[in-house]
Amino acid sequence: MCTRNYWAKRIRTGIAKQVNVNHVLIERLASELAKRDASITVAESCTGGWIAKNLTDIPGSSAWFGYGFVSYGNNAKRDLLDVDQALLDKFGAVSCEVAEAMVGGALDRSGAGLGLAVTGIAGPDGGTLEKPVGTVWMAWALRGHVGNSECHQFDGDRDTIRRVTVTTALRGVLEYLEKTDG
Repeated sequence: MCTRNYWAKRIRTGIAKQVNVNHVLIERLASELAKRDASITVAESCTGGWIAKNLTDIPGSSAWFGYGFVSYGNNAKRDLLDVDQALLDKFGAVSCEVAEAMVGGALDRSGAGLGLAVTGIAGPDGGTLEKPVGTVWMAWALRGHVGNSECHQFDGDRDTIRRVTVTTALRGVLEYLEKTDG
């Protein structure tokens, strides 16, 4: 289910605080995954593996994280995640439809129980009037359940957009998991 959730957010905190927030979110996520005896997979475009990096910063993460897909280009989305070229042509790489196809492909390829996908425009170039720099689609899905997707519009430079995307995606997948019956 595609949800447009446009909002701008500026990060005015230091990197240490951001990392701490991510660490807390991941520890909660790991606990939820352990309760379900499940694992997570990620499919990343604009974050280029940053979510997977954060997940593996936690000791013992191999118990609940096994696969991460960096699918920065459309060819990688097609080849690694089986995203249909027709979706890319019709909606573009930064869209609800592609984010949902990415998470579905990651779940299919990895066998994980929970999937997270992000695709966006981190800038400084690549934005349009319809999809300006800072537009990021995120999708979450739990195997056997209805997934969720959201569009966010972030402010800032490339690094800030990517950093906020990581934290927002982690928060979103945790909230989705906590609301979904196992």
